[in-house]
Amino acid sequence: MTDAPTPAPRRRWSIIGPGLVVAATGVGAGDLVATLVAGSKYGYALLWAAVVGAVVKLALAEGVGRWTLASGRTMFDGWSSLPGGGARVNWATLYFAVYVGVWGFVYGATAMTAAALPLAALWPALGLKGWGVVSGLLGLGLVWFGGYGVFEKVMAALVGVMFVTVVGLAVIVAPDVPRLLTGLWPTLPDGSVFYTLGLIGGVGGTITMAAYGYWLNAKGWKGAEWMGTMRLDNRVAYGVTGLFVVAMLVVGAELLHAGGVALQGGDRGLLDLGKVLSARFGPVVSVMFLIGFWATSFSSLIGVWQGVSLMFADFWAHMAGRGTDETARGPRSPAARAYMLWLTFPPIALLFLDRPFGLIVAYGVLGSLFMPFLAGTLIWLLNSGRVPAEWRNGWVSNGLLAAAALMFAVLAGKEIAGIF
Repeated sequence: MTDAPTPAPRRRWSIIGPGLVVAATGVGAGDLVATLVAGSKYGYALLWAAVVGAVVKLALAEGVGRWTLASGRTMFDGWSSLPGGGARVNWATLYFAVYVGVWGFVYGATAMTAAALPLAALWPALGLKGWGVVSGLLGLGLVWFGGYGVFEKVMAALVGVMFVTVVGLAVIVAPDVPRLLTGLWPTLPDGSVFYTLGLIGGVGGTITMAAYGYWLNAKGWKGAEWMGTMRLDNRVAYGVTGLFVVAMLVVGAELLHAGGVALQGGDRGLLDLGKVLSARFGPVVSVMFLIGFWATSFSSLIGVWQGVSLMFADFWAHMAGRGTDETARGPRSPAARAYMLWLTFPPIALLFLDRPFGLIVAYGVLGSLFMPFLAGTLIWLLNSGRVPAEWRNGWVSNGLLAAAALMFAVLAGKEIAGIF
């Protein structure tokens, strides 16, 4: 990480980066499937929900960035300052400690499997589990030996591949533009309420939204003078996210809804789409889509390996009473590297074993609660004296964050009820 703040640039467009990293990490293969299914079931009717979802994520990431730049403190530092416990442990830090342990263990296997699916489809000789191990080790090596600059360049390249394949696919299927525009008017088809909330809340929303502040620090953006740059970075990033979502909705509406094609649930639904594309447009288009599928999955994998490891290093430094000494070393700190190993090697065992039911339940509960936790704590922190008055929440920020907290709480309740 950079010790001294980097001067804010005059040409801000030239340094867009951390926002694109957090947005690309948040959009995984499962999000693309959810958007495809929305298009296949309801056509363009839920386009407005995809747009609202991008705005909600933009507000959350802007809140994280504003907290980091205005307060000069990390997200975990903010959580540890909340009341309800002792000097080092409170309800927020306790939740985070349990979360990063259980969630990281199961997510590691999930991310490796998602990255392996398109590779196994392209080169089946190694098999799904073999490609899963390769993906995990490749991600580990990248974040272990590469600094933030290398990581950001790799993420930018993966986003470029995603853009060409996902947006290119939407162009190939030839959207009905007048009908597409009608989807911007909010409507709720029968039986679509929770599905709509899931589309708004699910695409691009993960723990790595809280890692945005750590990536700002790694980039050298420190202090309120970077606020304008951060906001531009954030808007560009979630504009690209919104474009991905709209493109996949177009594919679902034109290719699947019109043809009455149903997909499997989960990431495997993208393999079904690859078969549909091969039958309609030929194998070249199918192969290009699978490459885009891999880029989407692998960007999420390395984003978590890098970003959440930085957050864990911050947690460990606070628990050990070392302040920022550990986080200043970035991904090379012993604590960050220990978490990278936790994300890689124990989950490899899950690739070869049936996942324990109790662990999956805990993963589902903790995962569903993180986004309302993030939105709620941002409201608390950004309306407090921890932030200079000029950078505290206004009514727009409070409204968007409150709406996000309520929506994510409803989704969490539905998710937990479904688990049990």
